[in-house]
Amino acid sequence: MHILDELKERGLIYQISDEEALRALIDRKGGLFYMGFDPTAASLHVGSLLGIVFAKRLEDAGMVPVMLVGGATGLIGDPSGKAQERTLNTSDVVESMTAGLEKQIGQFNFKHAQYVNNYDWLGQMPLVDFLRDAGKYFTVNEMLAKESVKSRLETGISFTEFSYMLLQAYDFLKLHESREVALQIGGSDQWGNITAGIELVRKALHKEVYGLTMPLVTKADGKKMGKSEGGAVWLDATLTSPYHFYQFWLNVDDADVVKFLKYYTFLTLEEIAELERSLQAAPEKREAHKALAEAVTEFVHGKEALKQAQNISEALFGGDISEIIKDKKKCEALFVGNFAVQEMSLVYISGVVDFISSLDWKTPLSKRQAKEDIKNGAIEINGKEISDPDALMDKDDILFDRYIIVKRGKKNYHFVEIPE
Repeated sequence: MHILDELKERGLIYQISDEEALRALIDRKGGLFYMGFDPTAASLHVGSLLGIVFAKRLEDAGMVPVMLVGGATGLIGDPSGKAQERTLNTSDVVESMTAGLEKQIGQFNFKHAQYVNNYDWLGQMPLVDFLRDAGKYFTVNEMLAKESVKSRLETGISFTEFSYMLLQAYDFLKLHESREVALQIGGSDQWGNITAGIELVRKALHKEVYGLTMPLVTKADGKKMGKSEGGAVWLDATLTSPYHFYQFWLNVDDADVVKFLKYYTFLTLEEIAELERSLQAAPEKREAHKALAEAVTEFVHGKEALKQAQNISEALFGGDISEIIKDKKKCEALFVGNFAVQEMSLVYISGVVDFISSLDWKTPLSKRQAKEDIKNGAIEINGKEISDPDALMDKDDILFDRYIIVKRGKKNYHFVEIPE
């Protein structure tokens, strides 16, 4: 199957500028394409991951990826998909984020990728040169018609963000001139910026280049992918641990799991169809969810981290955390990126009953009920059953001077962190 046909089967093509010409470009092998990532945070999240996977697919089909981090455009801010003006980050913050993203993207082991930073050509470019080399090829009417601008006309858009599409268009021009990059890929919200680049290359160089977008990923509840109830699910293991990353995928809605298998994994369409049949015939086995969580966690964090995430999951939901409380790394994995963690000062930790009842359970827990739970053997602290309602907490109840893991009932865990 041609890669474009497979991408269509997976639901991954949203817009394409010239399908026939793009097929020919791919078939010639060795053609260059680029995708840009603006540094708006210290890490990419799972919404951004689709672009990484998409780029991998094109590389496997014989194309060469050029991965661009927007050290310059990150200083400006893309208005696409934003209802109001972004808060501008300082140069130092953007520079730090840029370095972090460059390192993170490089960890995905592209075989032939080239890495660029648009600050190298935009950062030192005189304004007059930019206006002459890029601005003269666009009318204000054309720019106002772009969705990223048009959607902001009522609420207002600054000249800074209004000019963003010219900067991205110039990236395409520069990459085509210097490296013969012929294709830009991105999310569907980038279509206006991508077509601006196509137009600029055509007008300035009289050359044809192409654009292809993938859909913005949303979940069954309509929320944008990359967010959980507590915040973003990051690709950086120090922000979202591999355990919580694994759990995120393991717990996606049944309505999303097949779509995400097609989007985010390199399983064949036949393998995914088999998992879909399993989901329909025996949903309680959760084979599709497990395949998704395993594939994506291994792709992002590696086999060893996947195995650790699975071991922690088995320990927690099997009710035996004895191995976790002995291993600092495993213990930390439960807290990094865990939105359910409750911070608590030592001042508030005294008697066991007071401690248990002060936690933010989904249903408030009275001291009377806490005593009953303890008497009934329903409370464990750090894997040890508590039997005495009058017991006092002490430093031995704090793992590695920082963590407390409380279990109520069979699987209801609460995580407490003592700030330094």
